[in-house]
Amino acid sequence: MTLSTELAGTPVLILREGASRSRGRDAQHANIMAAKIVAEAVKSALGPKGMDKMLVDSFGDVTITSDGRTVLDEMDIQHPAAKMMVEVAKTQDDEVGDGTTTAVIISGELLGKAEDLISKNVHPTVIIDGYRRAADKALKALEKLAIPVKPQDKKTLKKVAMTSMASKLVAENREYLAEIAASAVLQVAEKTTKGYKVDIDDIKVEKKAGEALTDTKLINGIVLDKEVVHPGMPKRVEEAKIVLLNTALEIEKTEFDAKINIESPEQMDAFLKQEESMLREMVEKLIKKKANVIICQKGIDDLAQHFLARKNILVVRRAKKSDMEKLAKATGGKVVTNLDDLAKGDLGYAKLVEERKIADDKMTFIEGCKDARSVTILIRGGTERIVDEAERSIHDALCVVKDVVEEPKIMAGGGAPEMEIAKILREYEALPGREQLAVAQFSEALESVPITLAENAGLDPIDIISELRARHEKGEVWAGVEVHDGKVRDMKEIGVFEPLAVKKQIIKSATEAASMILKIDDIIASGKMKAPPTPPGAPGMPPGGMPGMGPYG
Repeated sequence: MTLSTELAGTPVLILREGASRSRGRDAQHANIMAAKIVAEAVKSALGPKGMDKMLVDSFGDVTITSDGRTVLDEMDIQHPAAKMMVEVAKTQDDEVGDGTTTAVIISGELLGKAEDLISKNVHPTVIIDGYRRAADKALKALEKLAIPVKPQDKKTLKKVAMTSMASKLVAENREYLAEIAASAVLQVAEKTTKGYKVDIDDIKVEKKAGEALTDTKLINGIVLDKEVVHPGMPKRVEEAKIVLLNTALEIEKTEFDAKINIESPEQMDAFLKQEESMLREMVEKLIKKKANVIICQKGIDDLAQHFLARKNILVVRRAKKSDMEKLAKATGGKVVTNLDDLAKGDLGYAKLVEERKIADDKMTFIEGCKDARSVTILIRGGTERIVDEAERSIHDALCVVKDVVEEPKIMAGGGAPEMEIAKILREYEALPGREQLAVAQFSEALESVPITLAENAGLDPIDIISELRARHEKGEVWAGVEVHDGKVRDMKEIGVFEPLAVKKQIIKSATEAASMILKIDDIIASGKMKAPPTPPGAPGMPPGGMPGMGPYG
């Protein structure tokens, strides 16, 4: 349908030919349907008994995961409203690192419930206002319900990490991996006037297929996916004094063209000797500072490598910029950009620097740093797929531990907070007329979390939700779904904990996405660009083009 008007009997076209437009109820229905389909796609992945998805991209590469964001990223979604749901997952992941599946499921439920109200002639703006008020009330209630903890309480941090990994492929090793995640975050946490700050980028994650998941290690230092540059250099240095260089140990070519006329072998010899003495001078500057390990971000001339090997110095070249920054934090050294500025205080320290063979590759381990503000987790696992999924699981675990360290408040899981908020919203009657209906639908949408957990565990959702409502009415705040036993239990007693930050972000992301999609009542899509006509007699074409082809193909 084109956007046009009649003017003295002549239609005036405003949109390009081939553009389409749908408006009103049709547009809303199409958007809500697309968003609900996306939510449906990830629904079965929620919870410890959730299923994994196998995603095959256009190159045939396979990803097996239950991580909400990864599933939606790999799905290559085209519908514009469905893309908004992908953005919900991205926002959730970027902000707090976990809860992506839950946020998408609640968004889908909010939209489904809104459609019921729209069919009863409740205006979308009224629904949006009701949802916003319900979200505000829910956020305040979450703050009140939250259990304060100590940011350095490793036992609690481990439980939070274990909960985040319970629904992943690595669930059976979650206790071991949770210990690693909690230790890593506490190692890099920095105390500030307002509490603790954690930069997840300070935790380097390296992965190598081989051995088992339980061979995953936390290294108090940095692992570089690089080998020692020269076979004559030592492969192991204890009590390492490390120079971090961001300059090349080679004679750099001039930026402008220059010609040197050499007319005799003596001149050639002098020229080479001069080059050699310049390289020797560079190496001497490093030796004077008593350095025995050099990690260089740029290239190193073969001759310089030879001089350094003779002095028994271990050298790694072409390290990544991000790795250099992590090395500076781990070893306490400074990245030097000019050899003349190198001072003794710029050297870093590590107890051991060693090249080791991991699977088929050689890697350099810089470990045993005194007060490492940057550490490495080396992930091992039976296959590439398992290692990739372990990396995603550990990322989620690191993020939830970071959330608790930065905002030390937690909640029990298993759908308990959602049930309690739903109960509070049902009792919230301070709203005029139709907005009250939207609040009631918001509370029902939240109940979709325990319902989905029960369904994914093969339990009867009606029995579970009835029992949960009854328990919460009696004042059992942390009654939730224990999927392993198939019963309603006090999740706080079992030790299933999630960060408050994750729960708050779920409510914010889901409400904003649902409101945005509900506000749309007109979809105007411009026509697709047509390919230019192929000239007659083009390669692979019969003369005169394809039979039946017009001038536009």
